[in-house]
Amino acid sequence: MLLYRFLMTLLAARELALRVWARDMCGIKARLGRLTPDAEDERVWLHAASNGELASARQLIDRMIAQERHLLITVNTDSALALGQGWALSNSTVMLAPIDLCGPTRRVMRRWGVRAHITLESDLWPCRILQTQGPVIVLGGRLTARSAKGWQRFPELAQKVLEKVTYLSAQDATSADRFSGLGLPAAARGPVLDLKAFYTPPRDRPGAALQGAFKRPETWLAASTHEGEDETVLTAHRSALQSRADLKLILAPRHPRRADDIETLIHSLGLTCARRSKATDPAGAQVYLADTLGEMHLWYALAGVTFIAGSLTDRGGHTPYEPAAFGSAIVHGPDTANFRAAYSRLTEARAAIRVTNADELARAVTDLDSAGKQDALATRARSALQQQTDLDSLMRDITGHLDA
Repeated sequence: MLLYRFLMTLLAARELALRVWARDMCGIKARLGRLTPDAEDERVWLHAASNGELASARQLIDRMIAQERHLLITVNTDSALALGQGWALSNSTVMLAPIDLCGPTRRVMRRWGVRAHITLESDLWPCRILQTQGPVIVLGGRLTARSAKGWQRFPELAQKVLEKVTYLSAQDATSADRFSGLGLPAAARGPVLDLKAFYTPPRDRPGAALQGAFKRPETWLAASTHEGEDETVLTAHRSALQSRADLKLILAPRHPRRADDIETLIHSLGLTCARRSKATDPAGAQVYLADTLGEMHLWYALAGVTFIAGSLTDRGGHTPYEPAAFGSAIVHGPDTANFRAAYSRLTEARAAIRVTNADELARAVTDLDSAGKQDALATRARSALQQQTDLDSLMRDITGHLDA
């Protein structure tokens, strides 16, 4: 634990320095656990790392609010903070998570009346788990071989943390076995499920202007691209245009700050471009650079085909559940470690197309040239990604532990 605190102190110093440089006093107070609630209520502390995890928990959050529970929702990133605060949830506060050291964590527990802690996927923070006085619940828990190896270097800490967990529903059976091997009590092991499978598309849809600019069968999306993938995607698009002249690409980078560099790349490849952030008309552009946050659902709704990025680099790939929910045919690269079980089901059902380079990506986009072909692939994907446990069953489990 001493080494962990030393490492966290170093990370905390960097984070606070960045906040000071940005003059973000609210962020500094949140990281130090010094924000104060408006009312004294007992709360469930729910933690989600970033946008994807937070969005996946929306139905769960709504159901807990419907049970008249008060929630403290914490996140690790500013974009997730903006997303959560934009929901304007009742009986809930969304803020940046405190640094996982004893002082900030203890202040949050005391000031916010924390009586239970729910954390998502792989964000298991020792201090906050060990200091929680009520149930600790882990949903969609994911433990890769690399992460398990890291925990094995601190076996006593791993066992202490996992012995505090009262309920853990792992994302896949392999993760569940790894958690058990590190010390998770058998009684705490819940069903295998991926919380992102409960994703429900937001109610708002693309406006008339966007719908007029993009015909769904003629539009494909590159969702959440990382550095090193944009050129592959754009090269594939340029190639596909040779046989599908009306084809349009919506390119949505994971980090919009890269938009200027991507636009330069687009023009260097001889493609025309419009940008969402600049409100330029996409109607006549071959590439629409969707360089904003919080609008991915609009692009899924417009695209008959989605290439899931993060899968051509070493990022582990992003969620297949969201494009499947919109009925968009799925194409992905070879690196799918973040959703290994989900992509395995897609492969077994022949419900997605795997590519490794620009030529294969262009061929996939070219072959999926009709609404019928796209719908057939998307329908198989939705079927393959269905979970064994539904949200009602999960809520019964969670409620049982929170009210015990």
